[in-house]
Amino acid sequence: MGALLLTAVLGGLSLVYSIYRFLTRPSISHIPGPESTSFWLGHLPELFQEQAGETDFKWQAEFGGIVRVKAPFGEDMLWISDPKALQYVYQTSGYNFPKQPERRILSRLIGDTGLTWAEGDVHKRQRKVMLPAFGMPESKALLPVFRHYAEQVTLKWKDLLTGQSAGSVTVNVHEDVAPATLEAIGEAAFDYKLGVLDDEASELGKAYSNLVATIFSAPSNAKIFMQNIAHYVPMRIQEFLYDRLPGKGLDKARFNRVAAHKVANQLLDMKTEALMMGKGNRDVMSILVKANAAESEAHRLSHDEIVSQMRTILLAGQETTSNTLSWALMELARQPHIQTRLREEVHAMERTIRARGDADFTVADFEAMPYLQAVLREILRFFPAVPHTYRQSLHDDVLPLSKPITTRTGKVVHEVPIRAGLRLILSVCAYNREKDVWGEDAHVFNPDRWLESSKTKRATNVGVFSNLLTFAGGVRACIGWRFAIYEVQAFLTELVSNFQFELTPDAARVCKTQAIVMVPTLEGELHKGVQLPLRISLAPREE
Repeated sequence: MGALLLTAVLGGLSLVYSIYRFLTRPSISHIPGPESTSFWLGHLPELFQEQAGETDFKWQAEFGGIVRVKAPFGEDMLWISDPKALQYVYQTSGYNFPKQPERRILSRLIGDTGLTWAEGDVHKRQRKVMLPAFGMPESKALLPVFRHYAEQVTLKWKDLLTGQSAGSVTVNVHEDVAPATLEAIGEAAFDYKLGVLDDEASELGKAYSNLVATIFSAPSNAKIFMQNIAHYVPMRIQEFLYDRLPGKGLDKARFNRVAAHKVANQLLDMKTEALMMGKGNRDVMSILVKANAAESEAHRLSHDEIVSQMRTILLAGQETTSNTLSWALMELARQPHIQTRLREEVHAMERTIRARGDADFTVADFEAMPYLQAVLREILRFFPAVPHTYRQSLHDDVLPLSKPITTRTGKVVHEVPIRAGLRLILSVCAYNREKDVWGEDAHVFNPDRWLESSKTKRATNVGVFSNLLTFAGGVRACIGWRFAIYEVQAFLTELVSNFQFELTPDAARVCKTQAIVMVPTLEGELHKGVQLPLRISLAPREE
């Protein structure tokens, strides 16, 4: 009887404490935000179904850098573009803001249990083993590979122009750039020719063609609702369902997994055998296998984890770079004076390279071209490949603000207390347009801002490259960001040197479609996948 009474008392106290915690936990109901028109979906359709950035820029203009928005069932979330709050989430307290479980499931769908999926100690262990392969010397050494595959695009387009009486031709630039960047990352990261350029019907080529667009673009209301209901479902059950449920996108992801695993296992066997024989190259996987072997058994990556890293690298290296280049070429076509100025600088450097007796660009040559560097940074600022990232708080916490806000009750606050488990939408695209950071013309594509130091104010350090958030920041910053900037420069200089890009009548129909990454599609033709039609002709050249 005494034990039952004690149990009842303890149970009652526990219930009282839980109610107390619920009533006294930090609330964000006082934070200004838009009114929701849907209890079932909240603001998520606006965020995911509109063109990338449109809703973000609207909220940013109306409410500032931190906004209360609604998830399904009226649950509060925070949308953030405030630099100091982002710095805190990404850097100061990075591991206290893990990915939301439903977003981790999507990472697993397209990258297995690799670095984009991992959290906490698993993430620390994986990143530590992988870092030696992504340093500055390793990245610079891969420039000739990137240049080679950029040249393959040049050869293809010059063939297309041969015999064209008009001297120009319309091409879907993404359709040719994407397989070249995939092949480049395959050779750079794994010293392996994937065969996607030589054989259009290759299994791996088909597995990566329009991958994220097929799986994630234009989600229906039902899909948005189900993905967010998954927030309340244990991850094991989610994994089971995603591995078995039918659907065009899920079938594409499973086909990709089978094709990528087949190649990855072959590569891992080859690299392991080479290491045992005392051989080894400077590609990412060779360095990874060597670094992994040097770790203690407790910290070593498993076979499955290494295979997962390959799938993650292939996806991240191809999707982000190919889409960034596509948007870059479109913007250059939209602004011919920028294209001409960049081409003149590239041609001048080519003459310098020939004069000294060399055949091709080095990283130092890229860095000696100030306008190229300005255009590169402005492309990354204006067209971030991944417009949003998603986190949730592990504990009750307090977010600092770079700029005070006025709450709905009229109080001015310089920080925002948040509860454990609060979901956060970190707006990469909106931070990259913050006027307090980039100037009043933040919504204008203007490379000159990078040549005029007064244009940018960098009091708060957020991103890993030029304070941009395009590669994220802190403990989860993109590990391959150096690869990306060298690859974009390699392709950009090659293509702008050889071709002139002009808009086509379809330019007005190009949409910034959200599919985890921001992909170009044509209005009314989403079913045709990624499209960016531009008119190309041979570039004018003064020797």
